[in-house]
Amino acid sequence: MATQSKTRSSASFARWMFLGILTVLLALVAPGFAKAQSRKIDLDDFQKIVNVSSPTISPDGKSIVIIVSRVNWEEDRYDSQLVIVDVATSAQRILTNTRKGLSSPQFSPSGDRLGFLAEAGDEKNAAPQIFVLPMNGGEPQQITSAPMGVEQFAWRPDGSTIAFGSPDEPANKAEIEKHHDLFEVGDNDYLSTSAPTPSHIWLVSASGGTTKRLTSGVWSLATTAEDYPSAPFSWSPDGKKICFTRQTDPHFGDSDQTVVEILDVGSGQISQLTKRTAFESFGLFSPDGSKIAYWFPRDGDFSNSENEVFVTSADGGEGTDLTRTLDRNVQSAFWMPDGKSLLLSADDGTRRAIWIQPLAGAARKLDLGEANATWSPWVDTAVGKDGSLAFTGSTPTRPSELYYLASPDAKTKRLTDFNHEIAALDLSRTETFEWKGPDGFAEDGVVVYPPNFSRDKKYPLVLYIHGGPVFASTTDFDFYMQRWASHGYVVFRPNYRGTDNLGNKFQRAIMNDAGDGPGRDVMAGIAALEKQGFIDESRIGVSGWSYGGYMTSWLIGHYHIWKVAVSGAAINSMAEFYDLADSNVTERFSFGGSPWKKEYAKAYEEQSPITYAGAITTPTLILHDTGDQRVPISSSYAMYHALKDNGATVKFIAIPTAGHEASDPVHQIDIDRVWLEWFDKYLK
Repeated sequence: MATQSKTRSSASFARWMFLGILTVLLALVAPGFAKAQSRKIDLDDFQKIVNVSSPTISPDGKSIVIIVSRVNWEEDRYDSQLVIVDVATSAQRILTNTRKGLSSPQFSPSGDRLGFLAEAGDEKNAAPQIFVLPMNGGEPQQITSAPMGVEQFAWRPDGSTIAFGSPDEPANKAEIEKHHDLFEVGDNDYLSTSAPTPSHIWLVSASGGTTKRLTSGVWSLATTAEDYPSAPFSWSPDGKKICFTRQTDPHFGDSDQTVVEILDVGSGQISQLTKRTAFESFGLFSPDGSKIAYWFPRDGDFSNSENEVFVTSADGGEGTDLTRTLDRNVQSAFWMPDGKSLLLSADDGTRRAIWIQPLAGAARKLDLGEANATWSPWVDTAVGKDGSLAFTGSTPTRPSELYYLASPDAKTKRLTDFNHEIAALDLSRTETFEWKGPDGFAEDGVVVYPPNFSRDKKYPLVLYIHGGPVFASTTDFDFYMQRWASHGYVVFRPNYRGTDNLGNKFQRAIMNDAGDGPGRDVMAGIAALEKQGFIDESRIGVSGWSYGGYMTSWLIGHYHIWKVAVSGAAINSMAEFYDLADSNVTERFSFGGSPWKKEYAKAYEEQSPITYAGAITTPTLILHDTGDQRVPISSSYAMYHALKDNGATVKFIAIPTAGHEASDPVHQIDIDRVWLEWFDKYLK
């Protein structure tokens, strides 16, 4: 017995020794194991990001429909579905299979149906059409077959019919089909292959059938750029009138020539809301129909001033400037159900914020937690009949999700978790950075730090300068900036004068000062960042796209601190931009007049980066889409030859795709890859 007891005791001791050693080993290994599970972001993670957009709240407030888009790498596209989310439980149900061109989901007034736009027709003639989906089950029914497609639609308040906007067919369609397709040029972009036709309002039964034209003429519903939604029209609550934005002609270059008008649906009579002749847009009836809210630039200045919201009687008149005191560039506006206030959104510092603006009194900013409302391209928000709010948003470490507030005073609640896999990565810290800029401006930007950042080390610095120039850099999730930081860079995204996040004075300061003032702002931000002590001043790169590309070209022509540059879709010649871009002649508001008038020509030349190309010595990568109607690629060809002929190191990569920015995932990743490879080549 003693021997057996001793044997058991020895075995027990051995087991405890083993467990003790194992515990110590696990304690030593665990931190590394956890770190291995939370790896850095890489290029393949792009394909895992889910995009959430276009929330619409059901009339009973119990559910929200969103568009959910995922990368389809094999087909090089984004596949989109309509998904309904239960507010109480966050449960989800897919409503539609993948559809091309999916957009604009809208519940019918009773909530029993859902309308949306999606492409229909064969590949050659595909165009957006209206579909209506019964919410109690069944397949979506296509209710329009507009030859030129549908741009926007709105349910009549009784749910019986739907008003929609659609471009007219060309008057000489038969001749065009016989290849007699010459057309007269107006204020259109240089890539146009036909004359634009006016868009007008039509009416169709919610169950489909014959359509009825409500408006006609050489004028048009307001036109928008390729990546912007149409200015919506709005029904009066009694279903007798439609408020819409009218443009003098359908050329986008004449998009400043807009006024808000009201259509009497029964008689066809149209009346103008105010006596203004330009710059009005986005008219919306109040819930009781007694008022109309609409947009108008601050002080009637179209150059680069804030959008402000006016409220007036539905009988007409200019009304009251409701948001002047807010002093922010409004990016979306909705009436609250009580008709006593509006929901507004705009850039605010390095956040994208939402306010409740009462008809009398100061605006109140809502607490969105860590989330930034998504810009796509207007801020993605919705208001329920019960006063609830929904928006899509992201945080510095999580891509877009659906967020909800039961009321403006409620706590923000995240309803979806599509991007949990990305959020679990070892992502870089993102912070707001502020500095004292030139000319008395207090300025800000965003800094993204590399993983395991230490203030005791020196890091190379890369800049990404935003476009617009109004579109502020904010602390939302940005895959590309996270990727760059994961390569060991401190990433700096400065907001310069012309940005819409710090008030109208700052936004408008870019007027007739396109490069010099913004350039000094950026340089002041770099100097302030260098004072933090962790920047390697011998390794600084600068880059940007669109107006950020312009700023890159400007900065490398005026300052010589750069080790490397990437200039994407840059406006290198302001006169060429005036002549060829989709916005073309509206550029006159930034310079006071046309470059072809002697008194303004010098300003265009002095504010064009190509004028200073001979001073550029920075190794520069030029990127540009071949089908860019916003910024002509000829601008990049000119810069390429100017740098090459003057002996500067330059490489020009063209992206064979349409649009100002690549819209397909393969090209988006290819652009990021060559961009970062160029940085690595010269900064590492």
